[in-house]
Amino acid sequence: MLWLVSCQFSPALAAVPREAKQYQRELTRNAKAIIGINAPVPLFAAQIHQESRWKTDAKSPVGAKGLAQFMPATAEWISGTYPKTLGSNQPYNPSWALRALVQYDDWLYQRITNTATDCDRWAFTLSAYNGGLGWVNRDRNRAMREQEDMTHYWGVVENINGGRKPVNFKENRDYPILIIYYHQPMYIAENWGLGVCNDD
Repeated sequence: MLWLVSCQFSPALAAVPREAKQYQRELTRNAKAIIGINAPVPLFAAQIHQESRWKTDAKSPVGAKGLAQFMPATAEWISGTYPKTLGSNQPYNPSWALRALVQYDDWLYQRITNTATDCDRWAFTLSAYNGGLGWVNRDRNRAMREQEDMTHYWGVVENINGGRKPVNFKENRDYPILIIYYHQPMYIAENWGLGVCNDD
């Protein structure tokens, strides 16, 4: 089932954008500093690709800003939670945005436990980045109430809506697929690292 879902988003591999290449070293350095030597740099690059297409001045109609497209409240929370490294709260600053994206992903990842695989855990993490950790918890709790396996994102929780509007639910469920299976492969192909979900 996962293969069929992911294939609908699978393009011929495109080239990594020129704008991305200037940030490869900095993203890699931050990812390894926060997560460790095996940090999935292609995943983070794919996430930035999905969020802003590497445009440092990107601003969404709802107010999300910069490379990582943080909403003002999220950027403020990150700067307050990590005052030594991210206290400046500069979403339009590429260095700040790269570090903040990895740090926030790691914060979410650490709070999403009891998953069937690491691939499921990263999918839950991306879903939380896009829609909020509270929604991930609601979805997983509903899965448990419906006697489904809440440890599996793919093929189980990805199909369970804890209460979002249909348009928001679709956007949230497309988000991990687009990042992991649509954008990440081109960063892996251009030697940004190993990424996640490579065994699927």
